[in-house]
Amino acid sequence: RWVKFEEKVEDGGRRWSAPHVPALHLHSLFQLRMCLQEGTILLGLDASSFKEIIDQALSGQPERVGLQPELRQRLAALLLRQPRHQPAGASLRQFVEHGLSPCRGRQSTRPWMDGAGLGALLLPRGTAAASLPFQLRNPLQKKIPLGTEAAHVAVGEVEFLEQPFTAFIRLQRAVVLGSLAEVALPSRFLFILLAPQAKMKAYLEVGRAMATMLTDEHFQRVAWQAECQEDLMAGMEAFLDELTVLPPGKWDHSARIPPPSCLLSPHRRTTVPDWQSHSNGDMAAAADRASLRHSHSGDELERTGRLFGGLLRDIQRKVPWYSSDFSDALHPQCLSAVLYIYLATVTNAITFGGMLGDATANMQGVLESFLGTALAGSIFCLFSGQPLTILSSTGPVLVFERLLFSFSHDHNLDYLEFRLWIGLWVAFFGVVLVATEASHLVRYFSRFTEEGFCALISLIFIYDSLKKMLSLADTFPINWQFRLDNVTSYSCICNLSSHARGWHGPKVPVYATSSPPALSSQPPAALAGLSRTQCLDQGGHLLGTSCQYVPDVTFFSFLLFGGTFLSCTVLKLFRSSRYFPAGVRALVSDFAAILTILISCAVDAALGLETPKLLIPSELKPTNPERGWIIFPFRANPWWVCLASVVPAILVTILIFMDQQITAVILNRREYKLQKGAGFHLDLLCVSLLMVVTSATGLPWYVSATVISLAHMESLRKESMSSAPGEHPEFLGIREQRLTGLAVFILMGVSVFMAPILKHVPMPVLYGVFLHMGVAALNGIQLTDRVRLLLMPAKHQPDLAYLRHVPLHKVHLFTFIQLLCLALLWVLKSTMAAILFPVMV
Repeated sequence: RWVKFEEKVEDGGRRWSAPHVPALHLHSLFQLRMCLQEGTILLGLDASSFKEIIDQALSGQPERVGLQPELRQRLAALLLRQPRHQPAGASLRQFVEHGLSPCRGRQSTRPWMDGAGLGALLLPRGTAAASLPFQLRNPLQKKIPLGTEAAHVAVGEVEFLEQPFTAFIRLQRAVVLGSLAEVALPSRFLFILLAPQAKMKAYLEVGRAMATMLTDEHFQRVAWQAECQEDLMAGMEAFLDELTVLPPGKWDHSARIPPPSCLLSPHRRTTVPDWQSHSNGDMAAAADRASLRHSHSGDELERTGRLFGGLLRDIQRKVPWYSSDFSDALHPQCLSAVLYIYLATVTNAITFGGMLGDATANMQGVLESFLGTALAGSIFCLFSGQPLTILSSTGPVLVFERLLFSFSHDHNLDYLEFRLWIGLWVAFFGVVLVATEASHLVRYFSRFTEEGFCALISLIFIYDSLKKMLSLADTFPINWQFRLDNVTSYSCICNLSSHARGWHGPKVPVYATSSPPALSSQPPAALAGLSRTQCLDQGGHLLGTSCQYVPDVTFFSFLLFGGTFLSCTVLKLFRSSRYFPAGVRALVSDFAAILTILISCAVDAALGLETPKLLIPSELKPTNPERGWIIFPFRANPWWVCLASVVPAILVTILIFMDQQITAVILNRREYKLQKGAGFHLDLLCVSLLMVVTSATGLPWYVSATVISLAHMESLRKESMSSAPGEHPEFLGIREQRLTGLAVFILMGVSVFMAPILKHVPMPVLYGVFLHMGVAALNGIQLTDRVRLLLMPAKHQPDLAYLRHVPLHKVHLFTFIQLLCLALLWVLKSTMAAILFPVMV
């Protein structure tokens, strides 16, 4: 049988083999061509039952075949016998026990005529028939998408025939043919080949060849549209033109070729082999360059020549999809994406909120970071052109905030008011850029720029997660001097000699128990012992060699960190595993990050170690009590500040434009198969206007978070359900919708009220998720593949398309220049000149 690929009977007839690419004998194709030329071809046959089909097929035999009436009756009786299908067990084992091939019985091929093949050409099913019990019990029924049709190939030996009997039939409308198939599917194509026993072995291969051709998208289209025998033969000639022959002795004939990880779409296949023209490679390379130049958006970035013309076109393109942007989110996979991206966004908000608080004397802190992310992100998800983008604070914005606060402090200016004027100017410049269709410049961003930017942001995520983990050794120091043999000399006591009441009594031993003795008004000498917390509360200080010892926390945190990263990576790949049914594999893969976080939290809770936890503000009030929630433009600063703000506003405008547009280009790559359009002008307008909202409320500024946005896209991948364990699922696109991002930012807003729950999540687990995001984004760019090529001998390098057309030394030179630019960007972002980062990009 053929379910996308060929499957054969194994293990004494008890199971089907794993799917594999069929290997055909060349002569079987030539013989099939002869059968189609000399046999019966019935195209557009109007029949509603298998009996009608057989009667018309026998009566439509060419005169040269010369079937006598008695012979036709015997063939009709033979063909109309009740079929016994291979999964029935007993009948299948009989074939094997008698040394016969199961191909001698009926076999059904199932070309999957979905959207990539003939989905648009499928006709109504026609006459329906009730499903038989064995068809309903067949587990194959669950794996077949709606709209699929069955094609039947029947090959058998008939002792009373002297010449082969061949019929190729295409029904006018697809009908369910009772028990002919394992599952109740409508059928349109049938191929019947009956031959004498002497020629049976060769004709079995002819049947396999016919079945293989019926699973080919090009031949399916020809067979569907053919009006005469000549059309069908032309389709077979086209199939033979694309055929590749493997020479004997160069491969093992018994080996089965596994299905490829991805298949070429029909429109990318060509009937002109490379050997026919050496210039063909140059043409392909030129086509690749042209496709890269125009892959970002098609006509989305074409200039209209009118004010706000690009914006109006974005709105016209997105409005028809707006209702589906919410209905398309009704899938369990979206729930996993919400929880995964929420925890990543929370971690990012806490990290940048803490650094903003240090840089601005708490004029902006963790609470402002949470509220700003919730407000800006929700508005962006509702009105943007690409709602899969996740907004967040970034390193260059943090550097600018630090420089602006220092300048304001040195010149006695109100920082938040100065910042408000900058935000207003940035919004104005952003509207001007949208009105003049400046996003048109995005079409000149090459893969070189995209990959450099994406690689830098990915490396920052990886570096920051490792840096945070290494800093745990300062908070929870590792006792490198601990020796088990010296355990009797370790002690820690509480010295109360500097107590406020002037007691100078003896020192009191410290207890680490959670329920220390109650305090009394007696002098310290009378106390049985104090805990570490009580000692410090009483004004004492700790003395001893083991007072700073924190057992196991740092090392266990690294175990949580590494375990989270590895588990996320492994579970994400579980979809193509060989274990468990396809539905279970897909569920585990979709919820990989959430399952990993839950398992890690459970392990941490079971051991009870005091690992650092996720701490969220629990009160809705400004971090700095000297500021309010509304910032007024004319309150403390001189009038000229509103004009002087133009200069820093230009730098921020460049930062926002470059960050937003490059991220939009990366997210709207052609390989993601997005269907609803990009909306570059609409995105830029939303981010620009959000500058007014966040500046007027004293909340942080936000731009696109490239790595988190890529993780958001990856968590919403639509992939086909594999027909067998081990088969690579086919990538179908991204679930384009607004609800997951909106839900993430709403959860950010209510996180203050979820602090009692979130405080149980260890920070090392979230840092492990960050590391997974960074590594996944880094592995998704071509630059990483080319860096690996630097370490590979030529004979071990993979067969990549660009290596066929570009000399290897040119590829290495290109990679070296890209790495050099990446290093310069890294050095720049590590200095106070990081505000110039977008200009350098």
